[in-house]
Amino acid sequence: MAVMEPCPAYPNHSRTDLHFLKPKPNLRLRVSSTTTIRCELATLPVLSFDGTQVGTAALNLKSAPSDTARAVVHRGITTDLTNSRRGTASTLTRAEVRGGGRKPYGQKKTGSARRGSQRTPLRPGGGVIFGPKPKDWSVKINKKEKRLAISTAIASASESIIVVEDFEDKFEKPKTKEFIAMLRRLGLDPKKKSMFLMTEISDNVRLSSRNIGTLKMLTPRTLNLFDILDSQTLVLTKGAVDFLNERYGDLGEDDEEEYELEEWEDADEGSEVEENPDTTD
Repeated sequence: MAVMEPCPAYPNHSRTDLHFLKPKPNLRLRVSSTTTIRCELATLPVLSFDGTQVGTAALNLKSAPSDTARAVVHRGITTDLTNSRRGTASTLTRAEVRGGGRKPYGQKKTGSARRGSQRTPLRPGGGVIFGPKPKDWSVKINKKEKRLAISTAIASASESIIVVEDFEDKFEKPKTKEFIAMLRRLGLDPKKKSMFLMTEISDNVRLSSRNIGTLKMLTPRTLNLFDILDSQTLVLTKGAVDFLNERYGDLGEDDEEEYELEEWEDADEGSEVEENPDTTD
């Protein structure tokens, strides 16, 4: 049997009995831990218009840690999908439907249920109960968080990225057949979803690819998270690789960005948390 150790300050009490001297634990302590954003370097082969390898290109993008990458990308895509909602659906209530001011029939002596308006929601042509009304569904997301979601999605798809030389001058006129032949030379299946990211899209390239339903032609201005996740293969031009490295890449160790992960933990779990200093009103 364990011997109760007396407390020097309170001889009549053991140390375990002095719970009344301990501060009440806060069950909702906010723990802020700092996690460094890592950079992933991928060496990608560069293919020519004929499909032969002519060199390599380095893609160095910032990426969220593995334990939070899924949450960062999920927040970015849900924000895009939510902001794309128009929110213009609208129905008429019984107060907004035209007509219904006259009482259809007398209150009594008809054998039917009483009715005060012909535009009640129980009748055809009546108002709608709890129907949709115009609503603003837009939500905000931090600019750095949105960029991190895009760079994380691209970095995670590095195994399915192809880099090609600029081929805008290869199409003298719009020809879908020639564009499909180029896809096959690059090892792509025209029936599978692919995304092209180019710094500039000429009219001949745009017209040659617009009839291919599985193809997305994007520029830095139209780059979005949904098309990145929805594509099975990402095709980048050398100019697009330079753009991604400049906008979503690492600028150096001195400019290394950090972001905070906020977690809620119970104080009883024994985690070491600094107490906030006392503040006076």
